[in-house]
Amino acid sequence: MEEELKRWFDPLHFDYSEENKRITVGFPHAFFARWFENEIQDKFEAQLNLFLGNGYLVGYRDNGSVDRPTGVQASEVVKRIDFPFGQEFTFDTFLINKKNYFPIASAKEVAKQSGSLFNPFIICGPGGSGKTHLLKSVGNEISKKNDYSTIFLGSMDELNSLYTIRFRGDQFRARNHLFEYDFLFIDDFHKIREYPHFQQEVVNLFNHFYDNKKQMVLVCRDKITSYDFLDDSLQSRLGWGLIVTLKEPDLEIRVGYIQRQVRLKRLTLTKEQILTLAQRFMDFRYLQGILLKLFAFKELVKKELTQKDFEHILSNTEEKTTDDLTAKKILSVVSEHFNVHVKDLIGTKRHQHIAQARQVAMYLCREMLNVSYPALGRTFGGKDHSTVLYSVKKIEQLQEDDFELKQLLKSLKNKCRIS
Repeated sequence: MEEELKRWFDPLHFDYSEENKRITVGFPHAFFARWFENEIQDKFEAQLNLFLGNGYLVGYRDNGSVDRPTGVQASEVVKRIDFPFGQEFTFDTFLINKKNYFPIASAKEVAKQSGSLFNPFIICGPGGSGKTHLLKSVGNEISKKNDYSTIFLGSMDELNSLYTIRFRGDQFRARNHLFEYDFLFIDDFHKIREYPHFQQEVVNLFNHFYDNKKQMVLVCRDKITSYDFLDDSLQSRLGWGLIVTLKEPDLEIRVGYIQRQVRLKRLTLTKEQILTLAQRFMDFRYLQGILLKLFAFKELVKKELTQKDFEHILSNTEEKTTDDLTAKKILSVVSEHFNVHVKDLIGTKRHQHIAQARQVAMYLCREMLNVSYPALGRTFGGKDHSTVLYSVKKIEQLQEDDFELKQLLKSLKNKCRIS
């Protein structure tokens, strides 16, 4: 066994040049090189970047191929090891289960092909499903073979600001600036709804990047086909590419994420505590915040976290809403669940399913935002405060005897907090 290990690992060869900012890894044979590439190359490069910093190149060379004629030099694959969009955003750190295998496999293929296969590549999914993580992972992977200054990665808000603030409304200068990029990555693309005047400009950008086989990656919360506010020409173009949907992280994924973070932060949690966190918090951003609180408590207050400490921290976190929770968000969540338009929720239609959805939305707004009844009436299309009061009280009474409704309200509250 010892001889076998030596045969595989001892012949590894490293050349390091600080002056040229380059490290070369030589493999003893092709089998090891293939295993390394498939299993640990991402981890190795991430750790190398953490140790050396940005600006380094890493080369991989097979020193012992049995198929290479004598005297022929080994070929070398050279890559950057920069992570311009965050060292934590890699395919390796994205936890995968069967439900999300296809989106991840597609994203990896996009990172390899760069514009020749799936363009645009559109990632859909609810809040907390890992869309931005996947977007930045593709960007980091592409930057290993391309200068990251050729990649534009920003949100829809940032793209609009580039036009209106940086270039002071000069549409042609802003457009030509973006044309200089080889890759266009847009996060929160659904926010284009807030900039209806900008849709034709996005069509212009799309045409340039598509015609020149320059990769586009877009991220949005819902399926593109559900966006009835999109211009027809933009809607049809978005359908030319590959659209994938990330599912909400299930219990298995959340447990795996917590276990990984616990190991990284050297935080001691029992199996029961890990399961409690995974069951109670469905959003990775929420989990990050909770784990940070637990870690800070351990470091700053006590060396060991007791069960009482654990429960106290959770009790002061679970029911808090995000600072940016608004009636607009609640209406969006309710309209999606009941499959009705927001305009119907705030309108006057009295169909039974619309009326029920409207009453639930009023109840959630009152419960989660503590808004006055007159203010809620204005939010719901200028309705009288007595109408809102009746709706809220009706839902309050119904949920006392209706277990399914009670569970639905709880689920909708959680979605409102993480959306």
